[in-house]
Amino acid sequence: MSAQIMSRGSGRSVTAAAAYRAGGRIADEHTNQIFDYARRKGVVHTEIMAPQGSPLWMLDREKLWNAVERAERRKDAQLCREVQLALPHELDRDSQLTLVRTFVSEEFVSVGMIADIAVHVSHKKGDPRNDHAHVMLTLRELTGEGFGNKCRDWNERTLLVHWREAWADQVNRALETAGQLDRVDHRTLEAQRIDLSNQAAMARAANDNELAQALDIEVVILDREPEPKIGHKASALERRGVRTERGNRWREVVARNLKRMQSWLLHQRLRLGECWERLLVAVDGKSTSDPENRSRLPNAGLPLRENANSEAARPRQSLKLAKRALKKPPQGRQTPKSRRP
Repeated sequence: MSAQIMSRGSGRSVTAAAAYRAGGRIADEHTNQIFDYARRKGVVHTEIMAPQGSPLWMLDREKLWNAVERAERRKDAQLCREVQLALPHELDRDSQLTLVRTFVSEEFVSVGMIADIAVHVSHKKGDPRNDHAHVMLTLRELTGEGFGNKCRDWNERTLLVHWREAWADQVNRALETAGQLDRVDHRTLEAQRIDLSNQAAMARAANDNELAQALDIEVVILDREPEPKIGHKASALERRGVRTERGNRWREVVARNLKRMQSWLLHQRLRLGECWERLLVAVDGKSTSDPENRSRLPNAGLPLRENANSEAARPRQSLKLAKRALKKPPQGRQTPKSRRP
């Protein structure tokens, strides 16, 4: 989950943004511009949710966002808040919509915000897991037939943390209901890693070595840099074969993460070789330097290596993943193992 404020100071227009996200047509009454995205593909659902008793005209997208534009006088005015929600690809469309409606109703509409929802599906050339929802939220309180003062309480940073935690809880409940084993975590990778490290230490203290080893592996998986968001504009260029600055940053992070994982795999392979060496010596007094015993090593096709930088030292599967990842960045969610909502 991510959130941002749209403002005039950054050159944004909520009428244009609403038309684009909904894949519709909106005429801006102030600028006399017409924003027409009716031919846009990938928008599978739109709706406006408003508090009970709101005027009916607020359920009209064009009237709603034109009213928001009229209510703001300053040239640097904040116009709306946009929340983006990554939808679990494990859920079907109806379950995704139910999830979004429940979260938006409980966290936004119930406190007086009007929510304009647009659900987008993955681009056919992008990451198939990139179903997501855009939620545009009003910033002013409702008074009778129009808007009143802005509610500054909605800008508290602690509220954003609460929304992320609430979204993660709702997603996990939906996944559990659907019989899925995957779960999401709203915390940073570092916070998750520290928590699992502490759990592993507690498991070792309780002599539960099997659990401790499993947790240690999870810690290693989380020992990576967060993958930067590429954005829809850069993604569109990347799909056409144009390398972008954002795409390059993503590739650099992926390369560093793969190198970190390869180093760990090499370390584990060397440890396994050392253990096997001691076992052979203990059993029959022979060393793995003997060709006959060397062929008995686990995964004998992979050579034991002294040099971590050797090309032959790289695990074959990791090399394939590296080549594929560095060739083209994904569109949207990039860490399915521990997705951050």
